[in-house]
Amino acid sequence: MTNLDRRSFLSRGALLAGATVMGPGAFTAITAGAAGASEGIGRGRGRRITGDYGPLAPVPAANEPGRAYLALPAGFSYVVFGKIGSPMTDGNPTPVNLDGMAAFAGPGGTVRLIRNHEDRSAPGAGSVLGPVATRYDPLGGGGTTSLDFNLASRSLVRDFISLNGTIVNCAGGIVTIEGKTGWMTSEETTAGPPTWAQKHGYNFFVPVDATGPVKAEPYRAMGRFAHEAVIREDRTGIFYQTEDAGSGRGSGFYRYLPTTPDARAGRLQMLAIKNQPQADLREGQRQFKPLPVEWVNIPNPDPADPIVQAEKPNPTSVFAQGFAAGGAKFNRLEGIWDGGSSVFFASTSGGDAKNGDVNSDGFREGYGQIWEYRPRGNSGGQLILVFESPGQDVLDSPDNLLVTPRGGILLCEDDASSSDGDTHPLAPGITDVNRLIGLTIGGDAFEFAVNRFNDTEFAGACFSPDASTLFVNIFGDRTPGSGMTCAITGPWERGAL
Repeated sequence: MTNLDRRSFLSRGALLAGATVMGPGAFTAITAGAAGASEGIGRGRGRRITGDYGPLAPVPAANEPGRAYLALPAGFSYVVFGKIGSPMTDGNPTPVNLDGMAAFAGPGGTVRLIRNHEDRSAPGAGSVLGPVATRYDPLGGGGTTSLDFNLASRSLVRDFISLNGTIVNCAGGIVTIEGKTGWMTSEETTAGPPTWAQKHGYNFFVPVDATGPVKAEPYRAMGRFAHEAVIREDRTGIFYQTEDAGSGRGSGFYRYLPTTPDARAGRLQMLAIKNQPQADLREGQRQFKPLPVEWVNIPNPDPADPIVQAEKPNPTSVFAQGFAAGGAKFNRLEGIWDGGSSVFFASTSGGDAKNGDVNSDGFREGYGQIWEYRPRGNSGGQLILVFESPGQDVLDSPDNLLVTPRGGILLCEDDASSSDGDTHPLAPGITDVNRLIGLTIGGDAFEFAVNRFNDTEFAGACFSPDASTLFVNIFGDRTPGSGMTCAITGPWERGAL
C-alpha cells in the first residue's frame, strides 16, 4: 500500500509557520473511515472523528441574525456579502453564478478575493458587464469580480468587475507569470462562432493588483477545451489543468510546459498510463496503487472545431487528440490544488459506488474520486487514487477542493445527480443538499458545513492569507440574493482544517 509519507500536503498560499504536515499514512485510513458510513460517518449520525469539529447545527449569519444559511459546528460564525444582484462599488450589479475563487493579501490590510462567474447566458445576455473595450468577446457575459474584505470588521470594503467578455468561467487557480501573481480563470466550454463572436475554451489571467477590468487575452497554447481548474507548480513552472467536458464525454488531465516567460507559447500534453493506452480510470481502480505515468503530445492545442456532436467529441478536439495517442480517460475532472510535492485533483462522478445516473456512453456515474499525481521533473511520475467515495453519505460529487492550513483537504460538493434523492435533517425541504466535506490527517471524512439555504453548490473555498477566515460561495440560481460569499471564522485549531 502506498501512502503520503514525507510529503507536505500544504499549499503555497496556506503555508504557515508551525503548520501541521501530512504524516506517514495520511490517506491510508480514508478507505476504512469512509467504509464506516453505515456506522455513522457522513450526515452527522453520531460518530465522532478525530480531527472533526463536532455536531452541526443551524447558525444564523452574524450580519443577518434572522437567516441561518448554513449549518456549522459549535463555535463557528460567519457573515455573508457579495450577493447576486447587489450593487457593487463600481456601479454594476453583482453577476450571477458564483464559482471558483482565490484569496490574496489585498490593499490596506484587506483580503482580496477574485471570484468567477459561471454565466451561461445567451450571447449578449450575460450578467458580467463593464466596458466594451476590455471584453474578449463583445457578446460574452461571464468573467470575474474582485472583492476587498476587511477581516477586522468582517465587512466588504469594495467590489468591482475585474475581467469581462468571457463565458462560463468555472474554476481556475492561483498562478504566477513573469513575477506577477494572480488568478487564472478558465472557460468551461468550447463554444464559438457563429453563435459567439470569438472562439471560447481558454484560460485568462487577472493580476491580483488589478483595480478594474483588465484586457481579456486568451492563453491559446494552453489548450482550447472545457477547462475546469489550473495550478502552476513553482519548482518547475509547469501548469497542470483539469477538464470537465461533461458526463459521458471523457475528460483529460493535462500539463502545459511554457517555452516563453509570458507562458503564451508552450507544449500541451495529456496524461497517459504506461503500458495501458487509453486507460479508462472512471471505475474499477484500486486505491493506493501507483500507476506509472507518461505524457502524450497534443498536436493542435487550439482546434477550430472541437464542438461536441451527438455526445461525442469531434476528432479534432483536444481530448480526442490525446486519447487517440493513448491518453487516459476520466469522468468530469474538477478542482485541483498544489500540495507542494504532489498535485491533487477531483473527479466529480468517477468511482465504483454508483449514484444512479447513466451517461450516453453507458458509463454509470459514481460518487467521486480524489487523485494524486506525483511529478518526476519534466517526465513520468505516478498517479494514485487516494480516495473514492463509497456512498452518498460520505461524499457526493466533489467539485472545488482546497488543501487547508493544517494539512487536511476541504471538498465542495456539487450534487447534480437526478437519480438519487439527497436530503439532510439540517436542510429541511431541500432535495439536493450540498456540503463542505473535510478529510482529516488521519484519513476520515466528516461534514463541516451544510448549505441549508438552497440546492446550489458550494464553490471557491479558500482561506485568508492569515488562515483565520474561510471564504466560500453559494453558487445561486441566478435570482437576486440566491448566491453569496460567506466568510467563516472559528476555532480552526480544534480540528483538521
